[in-house]
Amino acid sequence: MKSIAQFVKDRRNEVGLTQKEFADRTGVALTVIRKIEQGKTNLNMEKVNMVLSMFGHELGPVDSKSLGE
Repeated sequence: MKSIAQFVKDRRNEVGLTQKEFADRTGVALTVIRKIEQGKTNLNMEKVNMVLSMFGHELGPVDSKSLGE
């Protein structure tokens, strides 16, 4: 399974956007894109979802029971 960082970076590159261009299109600060792509863990979920929505995805809570834990 890909990390969110790798998913965002791969998809951004597929559409041929720089981090700055992508930040402008998603409506988040460039630092948010950089933090996501670096795999930082202290991110605002709303900002992450603004980025993921560009690719038709959303981050949300998952019941750990559904993961088999």
